[in-house]
Amino acid sequence: MEPVVVLGSGLAGISVVRELRKLDQERPVVIVTWEDGGFYSKPNISNAFAQGKSAAQLTITPRDALAAQLKAEIRAGARVTAIDPVRHEITVDGGTLAYSKLVLAVGAQPIRLPIEGDGAAEILSVNWLSNYAVFRARLEGKRRVALLGAGLIGCEFANDLRGAGFEVDVFDIAPQPLGRLLPAQTAAFFRDKLEAAGVRFHFGASVTRVEKDGDAYRLTDNQGEITRADLVLSAVGLKPEVALAQAAGLSVNRGIVTDKRLATSAADIYAVGDCAEVAGLNLPFVMPIMQQARVLAKTLAGSPTEVVYPAMPVVVKTPACPAVVCPPAMGAAGAWREEATAAGMRALFENADGKALGFALVGDAVAEKQALATTMPSSL
Repeated sequence: MEPVVVLGSGLAGISVVRELRKLDQERPVVIVTWEDGGFYSKPNISNAFAQGKSAAQLTITPRDALAAQLKAEIRAGARVTAIDPVRHEITVDGGTLAYSKLVLAVGAQPIRLPIEGDGAAEILSVNWLSNYAVFRARLEGKRRVALLGAGLIGCEFANDLRGAGFEVDVFDIAPQPLGRLLPAQTAAFFRDKLEAAGVRFHFGASVTRVEKDGDAYRLTDNQGEITRADLVLSAVGLKPEVALAQAAGLSVNRGIVTDKRLATSAADIYAVGDCAEVAGLNLPFVMPIMQQARVLAKTLAGSPTEVVYPAMPVVVKTPACPAVVCPPAMGAAGAWREEATAAGMRALFENADGKALGFALVGDAVAEKQALATTMPSSL
């Protein structure tokens, strides 16, 4: 029997294999990855610096131990250059590898902003463990960090770096932090708490130019303001990795298009995680990925299963102001109702009948996460 081949050793790919092994101990599995093959949790990267953790310390399971746990072959440092859906094989490092089923867990790439200046090429993004190692090395002896993006990852990095004693300036064209997650009053409370911790926000501002200034950088934003920093980190978002799938003739949109069984437009090829657009939704968060992994494992084991998402709160790791958001389903009709708690904010997204379809909690209100999550509708 040809193996199940999984492209990617991140949370999505490894979770699929873990779940498959609960159902089938014998089916051959090959994991192909350009990384070193060890398992780490990418969400832990954005709050690791203040904890003093190196890239090596973030590795949860080294490659050989992981291969033994999963009863799988792990081909590390490998580059896949083509998929042949007709012949059921991939081209990897110049050779071919046949598959019975192929799982695309290839993740996403950082978005690069069109920034001018001789320092633009030195803007860092941290999306993989190897990026984090470079980031830590570049921070040695530095004090001032400029962050591009005040979304979830940008705010987590900002809080983490402030906790480690760095000066932090955060730029975002939006009028508030966590612009896609929090309604206005709740976002204002969150902003106040991070500013009280020393984060400097620049809203309505996008960096247009980064120039070298000795060992540091000079940033110019769209308002003409100048800010100096020792290091510039971009956290403006990710775009699903679709190039390999697109070249193979698979249907792609924002992500690799799949149905509710995670099946792509090509027979025996599936997509999961950050790269996947499942029934029209691209959900690059831990809980959706785990749901996808569980149902895909059942399908791979011979019991086709469709994904159904329960309420999936997103935890924002910002100790200066804890936050939890359970976004309403895309296109849901309703409005936010916000109210202050003793030391936080509670926001409920309610429909015309007053039924809550989503929530956002900051400060002490995060204690209500479990109780509210049980009342939320499932999606898909």
